[in-house]
Order: sequence, then structure tokens, then C-alpha cells
Amino acid sequence: MNTVKIDQAESSSTLTHLDESGAARMVDVSLKAETERVAVAQGEVRMSAATLAAIVAGNAPKGDVLGAARIAGVMAAKRTPDLIPLCHPLLLSQVAVDLQPDEARSRVVITATVRCKGQTGVEMEALTAVAVAGLTIYDMAKALQKDMVIGNIQLLSKAGGKSGDWLQGGRSDE
Repeated sequence: MNTVKIDQAESSSTLTHLDESGAARMVDVSLKAETERVAVAQGEVRMSAATLAAIVAGNAPKGDVLGAARIAGVMAAKRTPDLIPLCHPLLLSQVAVDLQPDEARSRVVITATVRCKGQTGVEMEALTAVAVAGLTIYDMAKALQKDMVIGNIQLLSKAGGKSGDWLQGGRSDE
């Protein structure tokens, strides 16, 4: 087993999820200001034109693929602290999962927007919503095609908190 030795000064000042001994810990956010937090993440599921056509037409063997994926994404955002170690449970005020078929590129584009008023951000909730929505599309349509590809999952933007607003490609508050 490989272990990494972390300098104690570095672990307590720059690596916020490590305590003085280098052990993983949940960050204490109790002194942080409560602000409006918003994060937008996106990903895609690539597939054949025939599979996409069946999904759009509602002809997949398991039923409404996009409807199930939308609900799964919302549920996943709400369960993020149960899935990702050290994530704080948050009182989410909005989770929106948008699924857009893109016939030109033979894919479904998944976009999740998550909001809350709190002391820590909702980036992980948005990313988790996208990932689980993509997994649900795969599960619901795998009888049609086994080699679909889930990918390009990324944070597009985040707003709120001490570190300010951020947009893919650069900070929005510069």
C-alpha cells in the first residue's frame, strides 16, 4: 500500500480536507457566511442514431428514458452526501435536470442546475445529478445498445461563497 506523507503545515493551511495528522476529515463550515449558491454541470451520453431516435420517440423497452433520467438526476443531487465522502448534507432549494437530444451529434446532453442558501457550494450535487442521469439513460436504453458512452461531465459554472463566481474557461468576477 502506498502512502503519501503530507507536511503538517501544508495539510492544515491548503489541504482543507486533511487534519494536522494527514487524516481525511469533513471541513468545518460553521464560520462561513451563508450565501446563495448555484452550480451548473453538464455531460453527455453518446449513442447511435437509432438508439437516440427510439429514446426521443419513447420506444425504449424500459419506457420513458428521459423522464426516468431527469428524476434520477434530481434524486442523486439530494443524496450526494450519501455517495461522496466528506460532502456536507445541504438543504437544496432547486435541482433542475435538463436533457436535450442532439440528433446532429447523436447524443443526449444533460445539464443540471442546483441551488441552495448555505455555507458550502453545490458543485458536487450538480456533477452527481449529471452522472446519475447519464447512468440512468444507459440503464434504460442498454437493451438497444450496449456501447453507449457517458462522458464530458464537467462543471460549467458556480456562484456564491468566498471564492466568488466561476465560469468554465475563467472566473466570471474578474
